[in-house]
Amino acid sequence: MKKIICSLLFVLPSLTLLAQTNIDSLVRMCAVYKGTNSDSLNKYAHKGVLLAQEEKNEAMLTTFYRYAGISYFQKQEYDTASFYLDKALELAIRLGDRSQEADVYLTTGYMYGTRSDIKSLIEYLLKALPIFETLRDNEKVIETLVGVGSAYRRTGNKEMAVRYVNKAKNMVDESKNIFLKGLTYFELGAVESDVEKIVEYELKTIEYARASNNKELENLGNQALALTYLSDELKNYDKALMYAKECYRIACEQGAKYYIYSALTMLSNIYYKTANYKECENVSLQAWAMDSTNLAEARNLARNISLANIYLGNEKKAATFLNKYGELTNEYTTESYHEKMVEMEARYESEKKEMRIAILEGERKLYAGLGIAIVIALLSIIGLLFYRHRSATQKQKIAEQQIKQLEQEKELIAVRSALDAEKAEREIIARDLHDGVGAMLSVVKNNMNIMKSYSVIENKEANYFNKALDGLDKSIVELRRVAHHIMPAVLVENGLFAALDDFCRSIPEAEFHYTKPERRFDPEKELILYRCAYELVNNALKHSASSRIEVHLNVDEETAYLSVVDNGCGFDTQATPQGMGIKNLHTRLSAFDGHMEIYSGPGKGTEANVELRI
Repeated sequence: MKKIICSLLFVLPSLTLLAQTNIDSLVRMCAVYKGTNSDSLNKYAHKGVLLAQEEKNEAMLTTFYRYAGISYFQKQEYDTASFYLDKALELAIRLGDRSQEADVYLTTGYMYGTRSDIKSLIEYLLKALPIFETLRDNEKVIETLVGVGSAYRRTGNKEMAVRYVNKAKNMVDESKNIFLKGLTYFELGAVESDVEKIVEYELKTIEYARASNNKELENLGNQALALTYLSDELKNYDKALMYAKECYRIACEQGAKYYIYSALTMLSNIYYKTANYKECENVSLQAWAMDSTNLAEARNLARNISLANIYLGNEKKAATFLNKYGELTNEYTTESYHEKMVEMEARYESEKKEMRIAILEGERKLYAGLGIAIVIALLSIIGLLFYRHRSATQKQKIAEQQIKQLEQEKELIAVRSALDAEKAEREIIARDLHDGVGAMLSVVKNNMNIMKSYSVIENKEANYFNKALDGLDKSIVELRRVAHHIMPAVLVENGLFAALDDFCRSIPEAEFHYTKPERRFDPEKELILYRCAYELVNNALKHSASSRIEVHLNVDEETAYLSVVDNGCGFDTQATPQGMGIKNLHTRLSAFDGHMEIYSGPGKGTEANVELRI
């Protein structure tokens, strides 16, 4: 149940109806084979590329480039897949096709997911999600929510995983898309702890996968059931073997190397658990030949091969793969923990050398009779080392979490104090401007009107006098506007929705969109979101030369989502340093468990997304 990402590739795309029947047929064939056969998908995608180039149909060329990218990364040819996906993204952006752009982000994210680059996976899926939400493409929104939930699950953040998957579940119940139902139930099983519910969810996954004729989703459902029956809670090895063999059959039928590799790895574990050591060695060596660079799985394969050969009496092969297991473990540890584990790695290397010396001495003195016993002893030592390793790592993580929590609490207190002081100061300034300076200007205006009624003024002087009165009126209006935006009364009285609506109405270029129902929440967090919108809109007006600014607000039971999108000149987010205003927004949001992401590029406009727990 550790791998989900490839499952998210097989949602059927929304196709544009074109006049050319040949292109339509190729698109339909690609959609059919996308979830069933990567070789056939590759063949039809390349035919589509040639035909679209011949007809100069750039919209469909984007679609076929994306399908070609999918076919290559299903075949684990990642460099070629990236080449085609980059071409698809470039075309989609140039054509202004937001739907295609989001589809490419989705596919690229899944490719990174199959390579265990979860950070990039989440980054690309969160690029796609707001576009699908803006386009109101609910099916793609569901698919992306499931993908984000899966990614968070793989990082160990179960709380975020459950949140996103439950959002998808709430939407998919109203959907008629059978595949999406199966995909959502698969991930519900993946985040579930109760083994009986896991079996229930994954059986539904297989049912929906067969109904939608999606072999890869069916494969994943079988894989999840095999792993569940193999778990310590059930230990039903017969059923585990049955579902694992089904995985292997479907994967071979598809020609999908990734799933063949996963199925062989599962079979390796099952055969070892059932003491079928010869079959364990055979399937392990097949998987090892396919890919021995995947640190997470290759370690397991090396261990199984070593142990199987111990029981089969092949001491030399057992020792060879025992050494490979140690090397892979060392590499995995280095990659995962870096500098924090230098001391532990040094200790491990020292003990590993001692074990090698012991192996050599044992082979020299008691090679014939004690070889197996020495290898088992070595495995016991390695197990003890890993136990110590995990114990030290857990203690270190707990200490780091406690330090981080204390730092966050300290930062939160400081930021909240600053915000309270700023809020009080803004209220004083706004009141003084409105009640003090504003009132004085109003008195001056009244006195000037009285002077006008009692004075004899020539026409030329009257014009100057009237201009002065007009300027005074404008000054009073501008003063009230400034006082209002320093601390808007509508925010305090009617809440964030009303305040943002009022603010956007005062700016010709701005439009406010929100999802009902409106609701109030913590005044401090309402003020932070208002300041975010105010700062982002003003930045767009000052720097982007935009003619249209959209402000979106959506508030659910736990989180507020704010987006500000403009059609301005954009900027290079890597090369352009953040201003003080944006840095202040990041500081305030982080103190309240919130964050902000800004996406832009030269000539592409700017999109800022704010997420704040309420």
